[in-house]
Amino acid sequence: MTNTRKTLKTVPELRQAGLISQNETLVLREVASRYAIAVTPDIADLIDETDPADPIARQFVPTLAELDHRPDESTDPIGDKTKSPVRGIVHRYRDRVLLKAVAVCPVYCRFCFRREMVGPDNDTGLTETELDTAIGYIAQHPEIWEVIITGGDPLILSSRRIAKLTARLSDIPHVNVIRWHTRVPVVLPSTINDELTDALASARPAVFVAVHANHARELTKEARAACRRLTSAGIVLVSQSVLLKGVNDDADTLEDLMRSFVETGVKPYYLHHPDLAPGTAHFRVSIETGRLLVRQLRQRVSGLAMPTYVLDIPGAYGKVPAGPDYLHHHVDDAIYTVTDPNGRTHSYKDSC
Repeated sequence: MTNTRKTLKTVPELRQAGLISQNETLVLREVASRYAIAVTPDIADLIDETDPADPIARQFVPTLAELDHRPDESTDPIGDKTKSPVRGIVHRYRDRVLLKAVAVCPVYCRFCFRREMVGPDNDTGLTETELDTAIGYIAQHPEIWEVIITGGDPLILSSRRIAKLTARLSDIPHVNVIRWHTRVPVVLPSTINDELTDALASARPAVFVAVHANHARELTKEARAACRRLTSAGIVLVSQSVLLKGVNDDADTLEDLMRSFVETGVKPYYLHHPDLAPGTAHFRVSIETGRLLVRQLRQRVSGLAMPTYVLDIPGAYGKVPAGPDYLHHHVDDAIYTVTDPNGRTHSYKDSC
Protein backbone atom coordinates (compact mmCIF):
# COMPACT_ATOMS: atom_id res chain seq x y z
CA MET A 1 0.00 0.00 0.00
CA THR A 2 1.16 3.52 -0.78
CA ASN A 3 1.93 5.56 2.32
CA THR A 4 1.98 9.22 1.39
CA ARG A 5 0.74 12.22 3.27
CA LYS A 6 0.21 14.76 0.51
CA THR A 7 -2.30 14.94 -2.29
CA LEU A 8 -0.83 13.74 -5.58
CA LYS A 9 -1.58 16.27 -8.33
CA THR A 10 0.85 15.57 -11.15
CA VAL A 11 1.97 12.66 -13.29
CA PRO A 12 5.51 12.69 -11.77
CA GLU A 13 3.98 12.55 -8.29
CA LEU A 14 1.87 9.55 -9.27
CA ARG A 15 5.01 7.89 -10.58
CA GLN A 16 6.97 8.67 -7.42
CA ALA A 17 4.17 7.16 -5.33
CA GLY A 18 4.30 3.99 -7.43
CA LEU A 19 0.80 4.38 -8.83
CA ILE A 20 1.89 4.43 -12.49
CA SER A 21 4.83 2.98 -14.40
CA GLN A 22 7.65 4.87 -16.07
CA ASN A 23 6.13 4.17 -19.50
CA GLU A 24 2.80 5.57 -18.34
CA THR A 25 4.55 8.71 -17.11
CA LEU A 26 5.41 9.64 -20.68
CA VAL A 27 2.02 8.97 -22.27
CA LEU A 28 -0.17 10.44 -19.51
CA ARG A 29 1.12 13.98 -19.92
CA GLU A 30 -1.52 14.67 -22.57
CA VAL A 31 -4.27 13.41 -20.26
CA ALA A 32 -2.97 15.58 -17.43
CA SER A 33 -2.89 18.63 -19.70
CA ARG A 34 -6.61 18.26 -20.28
CA TYR A 35 -8.08 16.82 -17.08
CA ALA A 36 -7.19 17.64 -13.47
CA ILE A 37 -5.51 15.07 -11.23
CA ALA A 38 -5.79 14.81 -7.44
CA VAL A 39 -5.42 11.70 -5.29
CA THR A 40 -5.59 12.31 -1.54
CA PRO A 41 -3.46 10.29 0.91
CA ASP A 42 -6.54 8.43 2.15
CA ILE A 43 -7.33 7.26 -1.37
CA ALA A 44 -3.72 6.55 -2.34
CA ASP A 45 -3.38 4.34 0.74
CA LEU A 46 -6.31 2.22 -0.48
CA ILE A 47 -4.82 1.44 -3.88
CA ASP A 48 -3.37 -2.01 -4.40
CA GLU A 49 -0.40 -1.33 -6.66
CA THR A 50 -0.04 -5.05 -7.43
CA ASP A 51 -3.54 -5.26 -8.92
CA PRO A 52 -3.76 -3.83 -12.47
CA ALA A 53 -7.57 -3.91 -12.17
CA ASP A 54 -7.76 -2.28 -8.75
CA PRO A 55 -11.21 -0.60 -8.51
CA ILE A 56 -9.92 2.30 -6.43
CA ALA A 57 -7.07 3.11 -8.82
CA ARG A 58 -9.48 2.87 -11.74
CA GLN A 59 -11.57 5.71 -10.30
CA PHE A 60 -8.75 8.15 -9.55
CA VAL A 61 -5.55 7.33 -11.46
CA PRO A 62 -5.59 8.67 -15.05
CA THR A 63 -5.22 6.38 -18.06
CA LEU A 64 -4.70 6.84 -21.77
CA ALA A 65 -8.29 5.68 -22.37
CA GLU A 66 -9.42 9.19 -21.36
CA LEU A 67 -8.21 10.49 -24.72
CA ASP A 68 -10.72 8.24 -26.52
CA HIS A 69 -13.51 10.71 -27.27
CA ARG A 70 -16.71 9.42 -28.86
CA PRO A 71 -19.16 11.34 -31.13
CA ASP A 72 -22.06 10.94 -28.69
CA GLU A 73 -20.10 12.41 -25.77
CA SER A 74 -20.53 16.02 -24.64
CA THR A 75 -18.64 18.50 -22.53
CA ASP A 76 -21.99 19.27 -20.83
CA PRO A 77 -23.67 15.85 -20.92
CA ILE A 78 -26.69 16.64 -18.74
CA GLY A 79 -27.22 20.20 -19.96
CA ASP A 80 -26.24 22.29 -16.93
CA LYS A 81 -25.48 25.35 -19.05
CA THR A 82 -28.85 25.40 -20.80
CA LYS A 83 -30.63 25.49 -17.42
CA SER A 84 -28.42 28.11 -15.78
CA PRO A 85 -30.30 31.43 -15.46
CA VAL A 86 -27.42 33.06 -13.54
CA ARG A 87 -23.86 31.96 -12.93
CA GLY A 88 -23.68 29.21 -10.31
CA ILE A 89 -27.36 28.21 -10.49
CA VAL A 90 -28.84 25.26 -12.39
CA HIS A 91 -32.65 25.31 -12.28
CA ARG A 92 -33.69 22.08 -13.99
CA TYR A 93 -36.58 21.09 -11.71
CA ARG A 94 -39.31 23.41 -10.49
CA ASP A 95 -38.84 23.02 -6.72
CA ARG A 96 -35.06 22.78 -6.45
CA VAL A 97 -31.84 24.26 -7.77
CA LEU A 98 -28.18 23.40 -7.86
CA LEU A 99 -25.88 25.99 -6.36
CA LYS A 100 -22.40 25.35 -7.75
CA ALA A 101 -20.42 27.04 -4.99
CA VAL A 102 -16.93 25.90 -6.01
CA ALA A 103 -15.20 24.50 -9.08
CA VAL A 104 -12.48 22.42 -7.44
CA CYS A 105 -12.43 19.05 -5.67
CA PRO A 106 -10.13 17.25 -3.24
CA VAL A 107 -9.98 14.37 -5.77
CA TYR A 108 -10.81 14.21 -9.46
CA CYS A 109 -12.82 11.19 -10.55
CA ARG A 110 -11.77 9.93 -13.97
CA PHE A 111 -15.46 9.47 -14.95
CA CYS A 112 -16.70 12.88 -13.76
CA PHE A 113 -19.53 14.31 -15.87
CA ARG A 114 -18.31 17.84 -15.10
CA ARG A 115 -14.67 17.05 -15.88
CA GLU A 116 -14.52 19.83 -18.49
CA MET A 117 -15.77 22.37 -15.94
CA VAL A 118 -13.87 21.60 -12.73
CA GLY A 119 -10.26 21.73 -11.68
CA PRO A 120 -7.71 24.48 -11.06
CA ASP A 121 -7.19 25.10 -14.79
CA ASN A 122 -10.86 25.19 -15.76
CA ASP A 123 -13.77 27.15 -14.37
CA THR A 124 -13.34 29.35 -11.29
CA GLY A 125 -15.56 29.51 -8.24
CA LEU A 126 -18.15 32.19 -7.68
CA THR A 127 -17.07 35.71 -6.81
CA GLU A 128 -18.87 37.42 -3.93
CA THR A 129 -20.95 39.38 -6.42
CA GLU A 130 -21.85 36.22 -8.34
CA LEU A 131 -22.78 34.44 -5.11
CA ASP A 132 -24.98 37.40 -4.14
CA THR A 133 -26.71 37.14 -7.51
CA ALA A 134 -27.18 33.39 -7.17
CA ILE A 135 -28.67 33.67 -3.68
CA GLY A 136 -30.81 36.56 -4.91
CA TYR A 137 -32.20 34.30 -7.63
CA ILE A 138 -33.14 31.69 -5.02
CA ALA A 139 -34.80 34.35 -2.84
CA GLN A 140 -36.81 35.67 -5.78
CA HIS A 141 -38.25 32.24 -6.66
CA PRO A 142 -40.65 31.05 -3.94
CA GLU A 143 -41.13 27.70 -5.69
CA ILE A 144 -37.57 26.70 -4.70
CA TRP A 145 -37.96 24.38 -1.72
CA GLU A 146 -34.55 22.68 -1.83
CA VAL A 147 -31.05 23.97 -2.56
CA ILE A 148 -28.45 21.39 -3.57
CA ILE A 149 -24.95 22.71 -3.00
CA THR A 150 -22.43 21.15 -5.35
CA GLY A 151 -19.49 22.10 -7.50
CA GLY A 152 -16.75 20.89 -7.50
CA ASP A 153 -16.99 19.66 -3.93
CA PRO A 154 -18.46 22.25 -1.57
CA LEU A 155 -17.14 20.67 1.64
CA ILE A 156 -13.65 21.85 0.75
CA LEU A 157 -14.88 25.30 1.75
CA SER A 158 -13.79 26.56 5.16
CA SER A 159 -16.16 26.03 8.07
CA ARG A 160 -16.60 29.81 8.25
CA ARG A 161 -17.74 30.02 4.63
CA ILE A 162 -20.03 26.99 5.03
CA ALA A 163 -21.62 28.60 8.09
CA LYS A 164 -22.07 31.89 6.25
CA LEU A 165 -23.64 30.23 3.22
CA THR A 166 -25.87 28.14 5.48
CA ALA A 167 -27.04 31.26 7.30
CA ARG A 168 -27.85 33.10 4.07
CA LEU A 169 -29.91 30.21 2.74
CA SER A 170 -31.61 29.80 6.14
CA ASP A 171 -32.80 33.41 5.90
CA ILE A 172 -34.85 32.57 2.78
CA PRO A 173 -38.26 31.46 4.16
CA HIS A 174 -39.22 29.12 1.32
CA VAL A 175 -35.95 27.16 1.39
CA ASN A 176 -36.69 24.19 3.64
CA VAL A 177 -34.01 21.69 2.60
CA ILE A 178 -30.28 22.15 2.07
CA ARG A 179 -28.43 19.24 0.49
CA TRP A 180 -24.63 19.07 0.13
CA HIS A 181 -23.05 16.75 -2.47
CA THR A 182 -19.58 15.62 -1.49
CA ARG A 183 -16.81 13.03 -1.47
CA VAL A 184 -14.99 14.64 1.45
CA PRO A 185 -16.09 12.20 4.20
CA VAL A 186 -14.54 9.41 2.10
CA VAL A 187 -11.47 11.06 0.58
CA LEU A 188 -10.55 13.54 3.37
CA PRO A 189 -12.33 12.18 6.44
CA SER A 190 -10.14 13.98 8.97
CA THR A 191 -11.53 17.34 7.80
CA ILE A 192 -15.02 16.42 9.02
CA ASN A 193 -14.44 17.98 12.43
CA ASP A 194 -16.69 19.59 15.04
CA GLU A 195 -16.35 23.04 13.50
CA LEU A 196 -17.46 21.82 10.09
CA THR A 197 -20.34 19.69 11.38
CA ASP A 198 -21.54 22.59 13.53
CA ALA A 199 -21.49 24.85 10.47
CA LEU A 200 -23.56 22.38 8.47
CA ALA A 201 -25.99 21.72 11.32
CA SER A 202 -26.56 25.41 12.03
CA ALA A 203 -29.19 25.63 9.29
CA ARG A 204 -32.86 26.31 9.92
CA PRO A 205 -33.83 24.02 7.00
CA ALA A 206 -33.36 20.27 7.16
CA VAL A 207 -29.80 19.34 6.18
CA PHE A 208 -28.86 16.35 4.03
CA VAL A 209 -25.38 15.32 2.91
CA ALA A 210 -25.11 13.07 -0.15
CA VAL A 211 -21.93 11.01 0.23
CA HIS A 212 -20.35 9.73 -2.99
CA ALA A 213 -18.61 6.35 -2.94
CA ASN A 214 -18.52 3.55 -5.52
CA HIS A 215 -16.81 0.66 -3.76
CA ALA A 216 -17.08 -0.70 -0.22
CA ARG A 217 -13.32 -0.34 0.28
CA GLU A 218 -13.77 3.43 0.19
CA LEU A 219 -15.81 3.26 3.40
CA THR A 220 -12.82 2.83 5.67
CA LYS A 221 -12.85 3.05 9.45
CA GLU A 222 -11.92 6.73 9.14
CA ALA A 223 -14.65 7.42 6.56
CA ARG A 224 -17.26 5.69 8.71
CA ALA A 225 -16.19 7.73 11.72
CA ALA A 226 -16.50 10.94 9.66
CA CYS A 227 -20.01 9.96 8.60
CA ARG A 228 -20.96 9.24 12.20
CA ARG A 229 -19.74 12.69 13.23
CA LEU A 230 -22.18 14.13 10.71
CA THR A 231 -25.11 11.97 11.82
CA SER A 232 -24.35 12.76 15.47
CA ALA A 233 -24.89 16.42 14.58
CA GLY A 234 -28.38 15.60 13.28
CA ILE A 235 -27.45 15.59 9.59
CA VAL A 236 -29.16 12.99 7.40
CA LEU A 237 -26.83 11.10 5.06
CA VAL A 238 -27.79 9.62 1.70
CA SER A 239 -25.55 8.01 -0.89
CA GLN A 240 -24.62 8.65 -4.48
CA SER A 241 -22.80 6.08 -6.59
CA VAL A 242 -22.10 5.62 -10.28
CA LEU A 243 -22.37 2.23 -11.95
CA LEU A 244 -18.87 1.81 -13.38
CA LYS A 245 -17.34 -0.95 -15.49
CA GLY A 246 -14.43 -2.51 -13.65
CA VAL A 247 -15.38 -0.88 -10.35
CA ASN A 248 -18.80 -2.08 -9.21
CA ASP A 249 -20.51 -3.72 -12.19
CA ASP A 250 -21.29 -7.01 -10.47
CA ALA A 251 -23.94 -7.92 -7.91
CA ASP A 252 -21.50 -8.94 -5.17
CA THR A 253 -19.69 -5.60 -5.24
CA LEU A 254 -22.92 -3.60 -5.32
CA GLU A 255 -24.30 -5.61 -2.42
CA ASP A 256 -21.15 -4.99 -0.36
CA LEU A 257 -21.28 -1.27 -1.18
CA MET A 258 -24.94 -0.79 -0.28
CA ARG A 259 -24.67 -2.81 2.92
CA SER A 260 -21.59 -0.79 3.88
CA PHE A 261 -23.50 2.45 3.35
CA VAL A 262 -26.34 1.31 5.60
CA GLU A 263 -23.93 0.09 8.29
CA THR A 264 -22.33 3.54 8.18
CA GLY A 265 -25.66 5.32 8.64
CA VAL A 266 -25.97 6.35 4.98
CA LYS A 267 -29.24 5.59 3.17
CA PRO A 268 -28.58 4.37 -0.40
CA TYR A 269 -30.17 6.97 -2.67
CA TYR A 270 -28.99 7.08 -6.29
CA LEU A 271 -27.07 4.61 -8.44
CA HIS A 272 -26.31 6.68 -11.54
CA HIS A 273 -25.97 5.30 -15.02
CA PRO A 274 -22.72 6.90 -16.23
CA ASP A 275 -23.12 10.10 -18.21
CA LEU A 276 -21.74 10.69 -21.71
CA ALA A 277 -18.76 12.77 -20.60
CA PRO A 278 -15.71 12.94 -22.90
CA GLY A 279 -13.17 10.17 -22.48
CA THR A 280 -15.31 8.00 -20.20
CA ALA A 281 -16.45 5.23 -22.58
CA HIS A 282 -14.26 2.68 -20.78
CA PHE A 283 -16.40 3.14 -17.65
CA ARG A 284 -19.79 2.68 -19.26
CA VAL A 285 -22.00 -0.39 -19.02
CA SER A 286 -25.21 -0.94 -20.96
CA ILE A 287 -28.53 0.06 -19.44
CA GLU A 288 -29.68 -3.55 -19.73
CA THR A 289 -26.67 -4.63 -17.68
CA GLY A 290 -27.57 -2.02 -15.08
CA ARG A 291 -31.18 -3.17 -14.95
CA LEU A 292 -30.10 -6.78 -14.51
CA LEU A 293 -27.72 -5.86 -11.69
CA VAL A 294 -30.42 -3.87 -9.90
CA ARG A 295 -32.80 -6.82 -10.23
CA GLN A 296 -30.13 -9.08 -8.71
CA LEU A 297 -29.52 -6.58 -5.93
CA ARG A 298 -33.25 -6.58 -5.09
CA GLN A 299 -32.99 -10.33 -4.51
CA ARG A 300 -30.20 -9.85 -1.97
CA VAL A 301 -30.96 -6.79 0.18
CA SER A 302 -33.87 -5.10 1.92
CA GLY A 303 -35.43 -1.89 0.69
CA LEU A 304 -33.28 -0.02 3.20
CA ALA A 305 -30.22 -0.92 1.11
CA MET A 306 -31.76 -0.38 -2.35
CA PRO A 307 -30.74 2.71 -4.34
CA THR A 308 -32.73 4.02 -7.28
CA TYR A 309 -30.99 3.32 -10.58
CA VAL A 310 -31.29 6.54 -12.59
CA LEU A 311 -30.49 7.87 -16.04
CA ASP A 312 -29.90 11.59 -16.59
CA ILE A 313 -31.35 12.24 -20.04
CA PRO A 314 -28.86 14.17 -22.22
CA GLY A 315 -30.00 17.64 -23.16
CA ALA A 316 -31.19 18.83 -19.73
CA TYR A 317 -34.38 16.75 -19.77
CA GLY A 318 -33.90 15.48 -16.24
CA LYS A 319 -33.33 12.32 -14.28
CA VAL A 320 -35.60 9.26 -14.54
CA PRO A 321 -35.63 5.82 -12.91
CA ALA A 322 -34.04 3.24 -15.22
CA GLY A 323 -34.50 0.12 -13.13
CA PRO A 324 -36.26 -3.10 -14.11
CA ASP A 325 -40.02 -3.36 -14.57
CA TYR A 326 -41.94 -5.67 -12.26
CA LEU A 327 -45.53 -4.93 -13.36
CA HIS A 328 -47.01 -5.60 -16.81
CA HIS A 329 -50.58 -4.55 -17.50
CA HIS A 330 -52.90 -6.58 -19.69
CA VAL A 331 -54.76 -4.23 -22.02
CA ASP A 332 -58.57 -3.90 -21.52
CA ASP A 333 -58.66 -5.64 -18.16
CA ALA A 334 -57.47 -5.15 -14.60
CA ILE A 335 -55.01 -8.04 -14.62
CA TYR A 336 -51.31 -7.50 -14.08
CA THR A 337 -48.42 -9.90 -14.46
CA VAL A 338 -46.07 -9.30 -11.55
CA THR A 339 -42.48 -10.51 -11.41
CA ASP A 340 -41.23 -11.22 -7.91
CA PRO A 341 -37.63 -10.56 -6.76
CA ASN A 342 -36.66 -14.14 -7.65
CA GLY A 343 -37.85 -13.82 -11.25
CA ARG A 344 -41.09 -15.80 -10.92
CA THR A 345 -44.25 -14.36 -12.47
CA HIS A 346 -47.66 -14.09 -10.84
CA SER A 347 -51.09 -12.83 -11.83
CA TYR A 348 -52.58 -9.94 -9.85
CA LYS A 349 -56.09 -8.52 -10.27
CA ASP A 350 -56.56 -4.86 -9.43
CA SER A 351 -59.83 -4.82 -7.50
CA CYS A 352 -60.39 -1.06 -7.46
